Amino acid sequence: MEMLLSTKRITVCLLFFALSLAAAIEIPSSVVQLPTITEQSETQVAYPFDENFTIKCEASGNPQPTFNWTKDGKPFDLSSDPRINALNNSGTFVIQNHGIITNFQGKYRCYASNVLGTAMSREIELIVPSVPKFPKEKIEPLDVEHGDSVILHCNPPKGIPPLHIYWMNIDLQHIPQDERVSMSLKGDLYFANVEENDSRSDYCCFAAFPKLRTIVQKMPMTLKVSRFKHANDSGSPNAAVTKANFIKERKPKLLIPPESAGSSSSVTVIKGGVLQLECIAEGLPTPHLSWVKVTGNLPKDKPVTDKFGKVLKIENVSAADEGTYQCTASNPVGRAKHEFHVHVEEPPQWIKEPRSGVYSLGENLLLLCEAIGNPEPTIQWKMNGMPIDSRTFRGRISDGEISLTNLQLQDSAVYHCEASNKHGTLLASANVNVLNIAPLILTSDGENYAAVVGYSAFLHCEIFASPAADIRWTKDDSIEPLSALRYELNKNGTLEIKETKKEDSGSYACWAANSVGKRAITANLDIRDATKIVVTPKNPQVLKSHSILLKCQSEYDSHLKGSFKLSWRKDGYELSASSIQDSRIIMDMDTLFISNVMLEDQGVYTCVATTSLDSVTAKTRLIVLDVPDPPEDLQLSEHQNRSVRLSWKAGASHNSPVNESIIEFEESRWEPGRWQELARAPGNTTTTLLSLSPYTNYQFRVMSVNAVGRSQPSKPSLRYSTPPAAPDKNPENIRVEASEPNEMVMKWEPLKPMERNGPGLEYRVSWRQQGVETEWNEETVKKHSLTLRNTPTFVPYEIKVQAINNLGAGPEPNITTGYSGEDIPDAAPSGVSVDIVNSTLVKVFWFGIPRDRVRGHLRGYKVTWWKTKSMLDGKRHHPEKHFLTFVGDRNYGMIPGLEPFSEFRLTVLAYNSKGDGPESAPVVFETPEGVPEQPRFLKILNFDKESVTLSWGLPKRANGHITGYILQYQIINETHEIGSLMDISVANHTTLSWRLTDLSPSTKYKFYVKACTAKGCGKPVTEEGLTVAQGTYAGIYDGISTQGWFIGLMCAIALLTLMLLTICFVRRNKGGKYSVKEKEDLHPDPEAQSIKDEIFGEYSDSDEKPLKGSLRSVNGDIKATESADSLVDYGEGEHGMFNEDGSFIGAYSGSKEKGSVEGNGSSTATFPLHA
Repeated sequence: MEMLLSTKRITVCLLFFALSLAAAIEIPSSVVQLPTITEQSETQVAYPFDENFTIKCEASGNPQPTFNWTKDGKPFDLSSDPRINALNNSGTFVIQNHGIITNFQGKYRCYASNVLGTAMSREIELIVPSVPKFPKEKIEPLDVEHGDSVILHCNPPKGIPPLHIYWMNIDLQHIPQDERVSMSLKGDLYFANVEENDSRSDYCCFAAFPKLRTIVQKMPMTLKVSRFKHANDSGSPNAAVTKANFIKERKPKLLIPPESAGSSSSVTVIKGGVLQLECIAEGLPTPHLSWVKVTGNLPKDKPVTDKFGKVLKIENVSAADEGTYQCTASNPVGRAKHEFHVHVEEPPQWIKEPRSGVYSLGENLLLLCEAIGNPEPTIQWKMNGMPIDSRTFRGRISDGEISLTNLQLQDSAVYHCEASNKHGTLLASANVNVLNIAPLILTSDGENYAAVVGYSAFLHCEIFASPAADIRWTKDDSIEPLSALRYELNKNGTLEIKETKKEDSGSYACWAANSVGKRAITANLDIRDATKIVVTPKNPQVLKSHSILLKCQSEYDSHLKGSFKLSWRKDGYELSASSIQDSRIIMDMDTLFISNVMLEDQGVYTCVATTSLDSVTAKTRLIVLDVPDPPEDLQLSEHQNRSVRLSWKAGASHNSPVNESIIEFEESRWEPGRWQELARAPGNTTTTLLSLSPYTNYQFRVMSVNAVGRSQPSKPSLRYSTPPAAPDKNPENIRVEASEPNEMVMKWEPLKPMERNGPGLEYRVSWRQQGVETEWNEETVKKHSLTLRNTPTFVPYEIKVQAINNLGAGPEPNITTGYSGEDIPDAAPSGVSVDIVNSTLVKVFWFGIPRDRVRGHLRGYKVTWWKTKSMLDGKRHHPEKHFLTFVGDRNYGMIPGLEPFSEFRLTVLAYNSKGDGPESAPVVFETPEGVPEQPRFLKILNFDKESVTLSWGLPKRANGHITGYILQYQIINETHEIGSLMDISVANHTTLSWRLTDLSPSTKYKFYVKACTAKGCGKPVTEEGLTVAQGTYAGIYDGISTQGWFIGLMCAIALLTLMLLTICFVRRNKGGKYSVKEKEDLHPDPEAQSIKDEIFGEYSDSDEKPLKGSLRSVNGDIKATESADSLVDYGEGEHGMFNEDGSFIGAYSGSKEKGSVEGNGSSTATFPLHA
C-alpha cells in the first residue's frame, strides 16, 4: 500500500504487491484460480481391528479440480481393487479391511488438477503391520557355575512401536532386577554374576504392543546354577562357595557395548529426540556403573540414569548435548570403560517458504525456498507436480529461488519446493495466479453502521482486483475524497473514522477502480451517545462479617435500550446466578449485595455495561479487614537457664498491619492448662528474647494484634524446662496480728508458685525483742504464718522472713518491726476541763495517758457527755449519753450541738485496738443562754381595711429567759421587689398578740414575729395577708373560707404555691436565690450568725446544716436532730479547722483524716448545731 498526498487532502490507494498479497488476500471462489490442497492424511497405520482405512485428499480451485494418485512413485488406479471406495468430487478414498491388505502398504501422493495447473500433496505412508509372534523353538537349558555371567536373549518380534518388554515367571511374577540382574534396552536379561537362587525353569520374556493391543510370550527358559567344588575341598558347602567365589573374582567386562566394538563408538541422535546410552558389564563382585561427559560437564537438569545406572537418558536433545560421554564399570578387582561419541542431527526445517500470490500482467515473480538440517537438505523444484525442465522453463531456477519476468496469464501454475535429507522431507507449495479482472466489491451495498461518540467507526469495503484498485471514500453528496486526519483507509478497503462525533452521521460511498473497470457501494452511519458507568463506593474497606452494597450507576443512549445489559465480574470472572452458589451474595442488575463478608470476598469487582455498539467497565477493589491469622512455626533458640529466644512466622494480616504480638505461656507444674501473658513484641517483630523463671516447664503461644483485633492463638511451641535455682526474693507484706495480750502471730504473703524457683519451699522466720541484746530466734515453717505465745504485752519485735528451697536460700531479708498482743489501756486521762465557746458549743481539754499505760497502739480519745438539768426550770433530766471519738494522740476536742442554758457532765477515756480504757472523773459545766427558737405559730385574727390583729405562740425552746418579742411587717407584691421593713418592739414577755394600724387598703403584707432573750432574738415566724377596701377579713382564718369560690381560689393558690416551691427548691440547690429567701434573710439570728462567722467561715445558709460526724446515745437510740459525724477533725490552729461547707478537718501526726463516731451500733446519723 502507498499513500498519495495532495494539498490539504489525502487520497488513499491500495496497491496489491505480489510478495504481500499471498498472506493478505483470499481469492473469491467465483474467480478462476489454481487448485490448492486443503486437507490430506498423514502417516497412517492399518490396524487389524479397524473396519476400514481412509486416505484423505481435498482441494479447492476454479474450475473444480480432478484427482489422481501415485503409490511408491507410480500411478495408482483407485478402480483397480473393489475394496477401494472413492468419494465423488474428492480425492479421498476408503480401503475396506477385507482379506489380505498388505499389498496396500506404501507411500501415496495425491494430485489435484484443473486447466490452470496441478497441486501436489505431501507423501502419505500407509503401514500395514503383521501380527507379531515369537517363533516356536526349543530352548536348551543353561548350566552355569556360581559366579558366571549369563545373558538370556529375548529377540522380540517386530511390530508397531511402542514396544514394552517384561521378564516374568510362569505365575506372571516379575523377575526381580537390580544392579546385578537387569534388562537391556533390546530386552535381553543380563546377569553380571549368577547366584544359586537364580536357578529356575520359567524365565519368560513378554513383548507388549499397546497400539496393536497384543502381548506375546516367548517359550520359557531354564537356568541351572551349580556350585564349584575343589577336588581337595572336604569342608562345608559354605566354605566351598566362598572358595569358588574367590577363584572366580574378576574385574568388570563390558557386555554392552561388546568388546568387539572397541573402546569407543559413535551414536547419532535426532535433535529434540531422546538419547539413551547403555553400558552393561559382568564381573564379580557386581560392577558399579558411573557416567561422565568427557567434553564438558553433564547438564544438571537434563540427564537421568535408568536401569540401576546402566542407561544414561537425555530427553529433548539439543546441539549442546553433542560430545563424548564415558561409562565406567568398576569393582574392587578393576574397571572397564567405553566412550560414546554423540552426534546430533536434525531433519529439514524451513527458513523461507515460497508464498502463493495474485499477480497482474507484466509483473515479475520471485519465489524463495531455503531450509536447514543436518545433513544439509537438498532442494528440488517442481511445477504442477512435475520436475521443472530447465531447458524449456523460460525463467531462472536455482536451489534457492525461481524467478520470472513480465508475467502473462499462461504463467499461472503451482510451484513446489521439496527439502530433503536422510531424516525427512518437507514440501511447500505456492500458487502463482496471474489475473487481469475489474474490481470485485465483496461487501454488500447499502449496509447500515452505527457507532458511539468517541469510539472508532469502521465502514467496510472488501475488494478483490488485479491489477490493484484505487479505493476512495466520499460523504453525502460530496465527490471529494475524505481527507481529514481522523479518516484512515485500511489495507482491506475499510474506512476507519477515529474519535467519532455526532456530525459524522450520514451516507458514505466507497469507490474502487483499476485499468480494467470500476465499482462503487454506499453505506449509512449513525452516531450514538457513549455509555457511561461508575461503581460506588470506590475501593471500600469492610470488616469481616459486615455487609457491603456495591452500586453501578449508568447512562446510555436511548436507542440502545433494547441491547443494554449490566453484568458483574469478580477478579475477571463473570458472576451469574448459576455461578453464585452462596446465598450471601445477592445480585440485582445494578447492585451487588454481600452480607456477612468473608475473606474470600476480597478482590476487584467490575461492573460491565454492554450495548450492541460499546462496552465499558468500572472497577472497585473490595478490601476485607480481619484480625490476623494465627502465627505459625514457633521455634525456640538461644537456650539459657533464665531465657530463651522465641521466633515465629507471622500469619496474614488481612489488610490491617500487625501492631504488636502477645506472647503467652502455660506451665505444667503449678497451673496446667492456664495461659498467662508473658511479654509483648511491638510492630511486626517476629522474634523476642523471653525472660523465664527457674523450675518451670514452659510452652509458648503467640497472638498477633492489628487494628481490627486479636488473632486466634498459634499452636503451642515445644516445651522448654528451666533448671531449679534458689529463690530470688523473700515474702512481702510481713505483719503481726494478735487477738490475745500475750500472743504474737507473724504473717506474710507467700511466694507465688513461679517465684519458688525450685522444690522444697520453706520459710525461715527469725525474731528478737527490739532494743534487747539477744540472739535471733529462728524457726522454719512451710505455711505463711507463725504464732508465738507467752510474749510480753505490746512489746516491739524485729522480724525477718527468708524463703529457702532445696537449692538454697533467697537474698538477705529486710527487718520488719512488729508488736506483740495488745491489752486495753489501764489509765484515764487527767486534767479534764471545758471552755464555753457559745450556748451550743464547748471545747474540751485533757492530758493524755502515758504511753506505757496505753498497752497498745493508741487509736484516740472518746468524750462522753450527758445533760443533767435545764437552767430555765431547774428540772432534772434522765441522763441520755452521747459521745464523740477523736482519732490520734491529741488533747482537745470540740463538742457541738449542746442545748443552751443547761447543765452537763462530761468524761474522757483513751482507747486502742483492744478496746476502751477507764473514764476520767465527770466534769460539770453549764451552757449559757442562747437565742430562742421561733414562736410556735403566727395567726391573723382580724384583718380589715387599715388594721390587723396578730397572735403568736411561745417558742418551742426558749433557750433562756424571754425578754420580749420583735414584730415586723412590710408590703410585698408578686414581683421580686419588697417594701421597707417596719419594726415594733414588744417589751412585755407575756404579751402574745398585737394590733397594727395605719395599713394601706387592698395591699398584701408579710408579718414577722421573733422571740428574744438577753442573748438576742431567734428566727421569726411569718404570715401573709391582704387588706380589703370594704374592711372585710381577707386572711385565711375567717368565715369566707367556707364559700365555694374561695375554696376554689385557695386550691388554685395551693397548686401554684406547690409549683413555686418546687422551682425554688431546684434553684436553691443550684446555688441560685429567689425572692422569698431574700425576704427571710433580712433578719438573721445574731448568735447563730456569730457562730458561723467564727467557725464556719463561708458557711452561707441560715438553715440548720448537719455536721459530718455522728452523735449517738449510749443506749443506741439516735435522735433525728442530734446524730452527727465524728468531730475528730473539729479543732483549731495547725491541728484543724472548718471547711467552707461547714465540715470539720482534723489532724493526727500531721495528716488530715476524717474521724468517725463510735458507739454500740454501726449506723450513723447527722445532727444540727443549735443556736
